[in-house]
Amino acid sequence: MSEAAAVLLPAAGRLLALDVGEKRVGVAVCDEMQTLATPLTVLQRRSRAEDLERLARLALEQRVVGLVAGHPLNVDGSAGPQAQQAARYARRVAGHLALPLALWDEYGSSQEAAARLAHAPKQRRRMALDAEAAAVILQDYLDRSRQGQ
Repeated sequence: MSEAAAVLLPAAGRLLALDVGEKRVGVAVCDEMQTLATPLTVLQRRSRAEDLERLARLALEQRVVGLVAGHPLNVDGSAGPQAQQAARYARRVAGHLALPLALWDEYGSSQEAAARLAHAPKQRRRMALDAEAAAVILQDYLDRSRQGQ
């Protein structure tokens, strides 16, 4: 769990999760009861303004009440350059959307996402991996939130 995980997100309502990469952003969403995370889409990163507009449109369409963003911490829990860059991006998105943000340690999310997609057709795996990773991050957040951690 990362340092910003203590941010309180609404206990009900849809949450949007982001798996921020240099070229793509995986996006997932959960149901209103916050029990099940589902991959939504993968956005190819373009300009900051265009990324923010596309994410704002998704947030509006999905009626989200908060954001969870993957925070790729180092093994020792410190935030290296990649984690700092992902956090900056997520904070920009949250500020633009005026939504609360929780950064969530994404350790192992890409490996779990790849395992989930192992039997999918190769084209689907390539396109869906980032969205599936976002769903893994969000599901971990939801499960731990229910456990009170």
